[in-house]
Amino acid sequence: MGPGRVAKWLGGYSSALAKRDLRFLFAGLVVSATGSWAYNVALLAFVFDRTHSLAWVGGAGLVRFIPALLLSAYGGVIAERTERVRLMLGADLVCALWQGGLALVAATGGPLAFAFAFAALTSATNVVYSPAVAATIPAVVGEDDLVAANALNGTIDNLVVIAGPAVGAGLLLIGSPAAAFAANAGSFVISAALVSRIRARSRPVDVTQAGTAGPLAQMAVGVRTILALPAARTLVAFCALVSFVYGTDTVLFVGVSEHRLGTGSEGFGYLLAGLGVGGILMAVGVNRLAGSRRLAPIIIVGVAGYCLPTALLAVIHSPVLAFGLEILRGGSTLVVDVIAITALQRAVPQEQLARVFGVFFAFVLGAISLGAVITPAIVSLWGLNAGLLTMALGPLAVGLLGFPSLLAIDRQTAVRTQALAPSVAVLEGLGIFATASRAVLESLAAAETEVAFEAARTIVREGDRADAFYVLVEGAVEVTARGEAGGPERTLRRMSAPTYFGEIGVLEHIPRTATVKALSDCRCARIEGDALLAALATVPPSATMMENARSRLAVTHPSREPTFASG
Repeated sequence: MGPGRVAKWLGGYSSALAKRDLRFLFAGLVVSATGSWAYNVALLAFVFDRTHSLAWVGGAGLVRFIPALLLSAYGGVIAERTERVRLMLGADLVCALWQGGLALVAATGGPLAFAFAFAALTSATNVVYSPAVAATIPAVVGEDDLVAANALNGTIDNLVVIAGPAVGAGLLLIGSPAAAFAANAGSFVISAALVSRIRARSRPVDVTQAGTAGPLAQMAVGVRTILALPAARTLVAFCALVSFVYGTDTVLFVGVSEHRLGTGSEGFGYLLAGLGVGGILMAVGVNRLAGSRRLAPIIIVGVAGYCLPTALLAVIHSPVLAFGLEILRGGSTLVVDVIAITALQRAVPQEQLARVFGVFFAFVLGAISLGAVITPAIVSLWGLNAGLLTMALGPLAVGLLGFPSLLAIDRQTAVRTQALAPSVAVLEGLGIFATASRAVLESLAAAETEVAFEAARTIVREGDRADAFYVLVEGAVEVTARGEAGGPERTLRRMSAPTYFGEIGVLEHIPRTATVKALSDCRCARIEGDALLAALATVPPSATMMENARSRLAVTHPSREPTFASG
């Protein structure tokens, strides 16, 4: 791939990271997630040093995992009913408190039960974080940057899988488990400081339905939303499928490392790092793949790329080759995850998004658990090779059964695209959207409402609230105004389709600056002001839009300095 194509592929990520709020969100994630992975390593080492028992080590894993599994769905409810930045900030600070308590237990030789309690409290507190992040990303980036932002989020996950354990091992080498726990507490404090800089704020939702819905009913909204949307249902199922395979990896990697590669317990981390490297490398290309109109074959290839190489681990004895296989598998699973998460963010109403992702992460954790639970039984009954072959072919077969559902999603997308094409063509021809991408134009076209006006009817009136933007699709209109001085009404101009009006009040957040009347029967596309502002927030304002709005405002309100150009 040439430098020019690399730069083009990376352009989407640069655009996403140009958003200030996303940078602070991801910076906080990098710091806290690295600290958490380091803490995971330190916790297992601390428990083993105190007990010299693998059973106790397994118990330490359970106290971290079970609260997340049980509470994840309700974590999404909390993220919906609370302002999300404030919630993430609070969660970071409370987790810092729990980790400080754990550091104190380790430093003073306190009871192991206290250590388990602090670990469980950290896990339970942190369940709100992932759904809050998933629901915040669409609010701080535009439609064009959504795939890139999700890919970057996935890349962070893969980076910290590699960096976090290394940091934990380093802290244990030069210090102690107490130092690692204290460092994790500090990482939460730093994350809180970064998250507090995010400017975007969510609007809390009354998930109780005026006090009539209890916790189970509140969580059921996320489940019902996923089940009611065929596309969401299918893509969540595929994401759960690859999560199940990851759960089997956590068991199979131990056996492969010990009995095939001869790398002992260290080999588990070696193979896990390969998955992380693959995810990082694929992040460069997933933005382009997700832009395809035919996602069904891409997802199936992703599932195959994650599952099939597992069979080769039955015959490979080279750690280098095994590491290469895991790079391929890590890139493949990132494709499936990013496409599924992006599709959910686009399909689900904003006021239900956090609850849906709470359920989504519960499904993911449940799938990982199932894979980790059943794999030892399979290996015990039929051997390691049978386990590898079963997990290579079985999940792929399940994925192929879901291929018709993926094709149905592609067909629905094609039908939607064709239906929106006439509206997109009109929007594309307007100077105001000269820099907008196809995705932004389709989003606007989907948000518009067609309205008709008879000749001589007033479409917008000077002084009224500016709540929408209009595209004149057919007909002609006359624009009149009294102006800020309140003089006699005068005609400013006559316009014929295709053109637009009503943008000034929306952009400036001021009442209508002119009256627009139909000179003939007119057909208009009405776009809510919030939808217009969201679209213009994702692309640089066109020179035509700025100049037209500036000159129109100068005629009716010459004393007013436009603010939209610098907003």
